[in-house]
Amino acid sequence: MTNLVIVESPAKAKTIQKYLGKDFDVIASMGHIRDLPKSKFGVDVDNNFQPQYTDMKGKEDVIKQLKSHAKKCDKIYLATDPDREGEAISWHIAQMLNLDMEDNNRVEFNEITKSGIQTGMQNPHKIDMDLVNAQQARRILDRIVGYKLSPFLWKKVRRGLSAGRVQSVAVRLVVDRENEIKAFQPKEYWSIDAKFTAPPSRKVFSAKLYSVEGKRVDKTEIENKEQADSLLQTLNDADYYVDKVKKRVTKKHPFAPFITSTLQQDASHRLGFQSKRTMKVAQELYEGVEIAGMGAVGLITYMRTDSLRISDEARDAASKYILDNYGQNYLPEKPRVYRTKKGAQDAHEAIRPTMPDMVPNDIKESLTSDQYKLYKLIWSRFIASQMADALLDTVSVDIKANSCIFKATGSTVKFDGFTVLYEEDKDTKAENKNLPELKEEMLLKLKSLESNQHFTQPPARYTEASLIKTMEENGIGRPSTYAPTITTITSRLYVEREGKQLKPTVLGEVTTELMKEHFKNIVDSAFTAKMESDLDDVEHGEKNWVSSLSEFYVDFAETLKTAEEKMEGKRVKIPDEETDVVCEACGRNMVIKIGRFGRFLACPGFPECTNTKKIVQETDGVCPLCKNKIILKKSKKGRSFYGCSNYPECNFMTWNVPVSEKCPKCGETLFQKGGKSGKLLCEKPGCGFEKELNGGGNDAK
Repeated sequence: MTNLVIVESPAKAKTIQKYLGKDFDVIASMGHIRDLPKSKFGVDVDNNFQPQYTDMKGKEDVIKQLKSHAKKCDKIYLATDPDREGEAISWHIAQMLNLDMEDNNRVEFNEITKSGIQTGMQNPHKIDMDLVNAQQARRILDRIVGYKLSPFLWKKVRRGLSAGRVQSVAVRLVVDRENEIKAFQPKEYWSIDAKFTAPPSRKVFSAKLYSVEGKRVDKTEIENKEQADSLLQTLNDADYYVDKVKKRVTKKHPFAPFITSTLQQDASHRLGFQSKRTMKVAQELYEGVEIAGMGAVGLITYMRTDSLRISDEARDAASKYILDNYGQNYLPEKPRVYRTKKGAQDAHEAIRPTMPDMVPNDIKESLTSDQYKLYKLIWSRFIASQMADALLDTVSVDIKANSCIFKATGSTVKFDGFTVLYEEDKDTKAENKNLPELKEEMLLKLKSLESNQHFTQPPARYTEASLIKTMEENGIGRPSTYAPTITTITSRLYVEREGKQLKPTVLGEVTTELMKEHFKNIVDSAFTAKMESDLDDVEHGEKNWVSSLSEFYVDFAETLKTAEEKMEGKRVKIPDEETDVVCEACGRNMVIKIGRFGRFLACPGFPECTNTKKIVQETDGVCPLCKNKIILKKSKKGRSFYGCSNYPECNFMTWNVPVSEKCPKCGETLFQKGGKSGKLLCEKPGCGFEKELNGGGNDAK
């Protein structure tokens, strides 16, 4: 007879089994085992929203295995992930196995390490029904919106569409941003820029016009060339001398350790990872990786969290590592504690390495490329968060010429502090890295004075990183929902990617406008955030889950009824998106259509002309084998890769991104491997040219 521990994944089971030993049997449920049925609504709204759960298809063998093992064991522990979803999975398993709901059989592992597992096993507790009910309420809310609203979209827009409570708001954010860009009217403005030397120094430094006759010149203050020329005339034959010099030491504080949203944002910026990829790799690092000489080890704490709290033990371990490897100067006067934002759940620690002394380079050979990159990012951010401030010597100089003031700024690093390990943004507000030695009343030599035309720019399209940041700031979704939401809106063709940017499709725009007209609450950020807050209240035992659903459903049902009445007999047409691709059959410009398998090109002359073809996205690259164009393709799992347009005659393919730069050795297309810190390489057989992107060597290898 043994003790049975039920977790969610085989990888996690393997790691935990190593620590618990032969008296425990650890098996995986492979995620959820029960859910609302796919074939019907599955919620009795007239009976307190009673859900009708069924065993999930494809889980028959797993369920049979769980029941078989349970019969042989004295004690059963439910060790699914430590969040709402995990709590609900434990509850479903407990019901299936007829476990006592008052038994202390629920254990949680914030980290899959020996100490983390021991702590969890020593502190079992009852299943938290507040967490379960919060998950049930979320699931039923999503089911109500999906099953009631989707058929409306089928009838009024196009069959097969789906609506989602969080996804609809996310699509609206992207659509609204696109509308801002379309409506944007650029405004002309000019800047006056000067370059000086301070004899006898020959070092040239730059300065910008800051004020005229005591009035500050804002960014758009100089509206046209005439005004700029007038100012240049004012400065003709002027003497330029130093009016004021301000020197100070500024502190730059380290960044807090990662939470889910900031991890996804930084992995996007630095590594080029989409949020789905980031969370997949983070899950692997949490559940356990085979490390040479150590076996399976969980390398990071739980990766779905919005808390900045870290344990004293982890903070002490980080401080010891910093002291041993960098010295006392790199430790702050007192240990750093970061304040978690208001409204965060604070159920888990921030994302950190489970063993701060487990240096990424020491275990690189045991990790996949993605695992190494993400672990290094998490490790560096955490260690840096416990280091001393960076100190900068900054200089601000006012340069006077007639009634005008120019301003020059410069900075140099006095003490690198945490930036020795991690720096989020290498840009600095200083125009000059360092200035020559300047003193008040010093006469300067003008090297150049010019006016430059500029135009205000529209807001940028969202990237995954900026959309996640906006969703977090507005309380839309929670750590576990960011990645699935973006995956959903792109896979269902409401939003498409252009490089890293997210752009709404015509379908996304049409659907959003219909939703804004008839279901404004569903696509309203504030309303959705209020619903998320209500779910948090349910989780904390401060609100009844049934009453929360009732409040939503009464208004929603009435809104749906009104919309159906107003749209009776009407249907929204999705306008065709014309392209510059010419139909070979009849010469018309082809349009983009959306079918069962996604977007494709079709002739607008249908039914007279039935010509269709796949959408091909060409790149700047040329195939190194046959000189045909390289095109973007998708694998069966949806991952982007690049291949020759002459396939199958030419089978060249690569995961690396073709760029416009040519190889200096052979003149062929170069490819970028990795993110900003990756490298450019030539894929022509026999060439071997490589160039680091992070300032490394430029020589062929």
